[in-house]
Amino acid sequence: MASDFPAWLRVILAVLATWRITHLLASEDGPGGILFRLRVWLGSTFAGQLIDCFACLVFWVAAPFACFVSINPLDGFVSWLALSGAALLLERTEQKPLIIESTVTHEGDQL
Repeated sequence: MASDFPAWLRVILAVLATWRITHLLASEDGPGGILFRLRVWLGSTFAGQLIDCFACLVFWVAAPFACFVSINPLDGFVSWLALSGAALLLERTEQKPLIIESTVTHEGDQL
């Protein structure tokens, strides 16, 4: 594939784009809540389950980006797996909010 970007930059861009699109679809409401409404509309269908699972969705989002970084089919297949894996690693490094729960009990209360 002819491109003005060096190969290493294409891979970095593809990983970031894969993560961004997957995160948008799986975890964000989108402008005007459109993605939230889409997830509600899809419900528990196969597509609904797919869009609710980052690890499932990233596999499919990475597919077109594999074409951006590869030349032949074998490279494309390996790139597909690598891009989805790298985006999944990025997602897992995301800081999750700290939830603090009270452990103080009053006399007569049970945990």
